[in-house]
Amino acid sequence: MTTWTSDELTKIGTAEELEIASRRDDGTLRKSTTIWVVRVENDLYVRSVNGRESAWFRGTQVRHEGHIQAGGIDKDVTFVDVDTDPNITDQIDAAYRIKYRRYAANIIGSTLSPKAQSATIKLVPRA
Repeated sequence: MTTWTSDELTKIGTAEELEIASRRDDGTLRKSTTIWVVRVENDLYVRSVNGRESAWFRGTQVRHEGHIQAGGIDKDVTFVDVDTDPNITDQIDAAYRIKYRRYAANIIGSTLSPKAQSATIKLVPRA
């Protein structure tokens, strides 16, 4: 399995926003969506504030492949659903609270809701 380089982790993990596009069955990319991204140790995570029903999230479930752009990095990725393990969920919640603390509580809260937690994706670089 491919891993992120230190440079990629830093650039993507500190980027304010990330552009995410999933691949259709025919291999073409869907229109990208701008979302928040957080880093927990050597992994990168995104969440859908609208849960698993969100159009962009549903797109990630078709092939579990796509493309991201953030912090000057363009990368093909695999989308890995994150189980609701309380340990990783708590770490991801904390990362959102810290990184986006300047936003209003209700905005940050939308990334911490059970609905958003259920739509958490780990971004894994593709070779």
